[in-house]
Amino acid sequence: MSHTEKPILIATRGSALALAQANMILAQCQAAFPELQFELRIIKTTGDKLQTASLASEGLVLPKGLFTKELEVALLNGQADLAVHSLKDLPTELPPGLQLTAVAKRADVRDVLIYRDARAAAQDPNTPSQRGFLPGLRVADLPAGATVATSSTRRKALLLTANLGLNVPDIRGNVATRMQKLASQPGLDGTILALAGLSRLNFKFDSEGRITGEGVPSGLLASILSTDEMLPCVGQGAIGIETRQNDELIAKICSRLNHEETLQCVTAERAFLAAMGGGCQSPVAAHGEIIGDQLRLRALSFVKGPVLRSESTRPPGEAIALGQDLATNLK
Repeated sequence: MSHTEKPILIATRGSALALAQANMILAQCQAAFPELQFELRIIKTTGDKLQTASLASEGLVLPKGLFTKELEVALLNGQADLAVHSLKDLPTELPPGLQLTAVAKRADVRDVLIYRDARAAAQDPNTPSQRGFLPGLRVADLPAGATVATSSTRRKALLLTANLGLNVPDIRGNVATRMQKLASQPGLDGTILALAGLSRLNFKFDSEGRITGEGVPSGLLASILSTDEMLPCVGQGAIGIETRQNDELIAKICSRLNHEETLQCVTAERAFLAAMGGGCQSPVAAHGEIIGDQLRLRALSFVKGPVLRSESTRPPGEAIALGQDLATNLK
């Protein structure tokens, strides 16, 4: 590959998680192509602006593409060459001229229940009204009337499936903000966050679920939830790389970034979501896995009310058909 004088621009949002993911991709690019120059370009999206605005609070319904549109405009205008997304945020329908060119190796897809430690709450005289729970808490163990905040319709529906007595209000803000709200607001008993995002932000969990990392409030615990209990959203844990079509140099770079097994899995998931006619806020979930020489897809939907589930397998080369099959089963 010949050297280019112009730096290759990697577009990303400015949130802590987005920057961590973009820096992962930047490091892979630099290692694979040391003869090329790469630079990060931070772009503030509409979703980022709303997250910090007074309007972006509980009850707000976020439209499709809220965290991706400005990055896509930069690609189309030649102001960026690759856009790095949390794949769960990337709509299944992309603007003409753009494509999902690569998907990085997927992180752990599971969700995490974050809650206050009963032992820490009991020792703090300044928070007598805050209740907590012992390590190993499961959703089904929460008492009737407990409040677990999440802005995800999928998580809300699955929480209520596991424990009908919960309150599930909205919560906004980045990971640190949500944990701070949980630590400081007595009316909140828990929240749900993605394990992949926590791990990429360098948060760690010990054997009892205690959380360590920069900015973590004291007295919080975590329970990692199985995919049987909390099936992930489409694309969860995966980083998608969007580019212009017919760009030979960028296509070659992306070929080195792509993890084929992850791509097959998320292709099935995204085909399911597209066939269901939904976006990232739809009350559906899907998880693809390569098992032996087969691609297994599990999916569920709350679109028609009570949960409907479906599961099937096909060869990995039939990922799109597999996703469409499950959508047909659940419609």
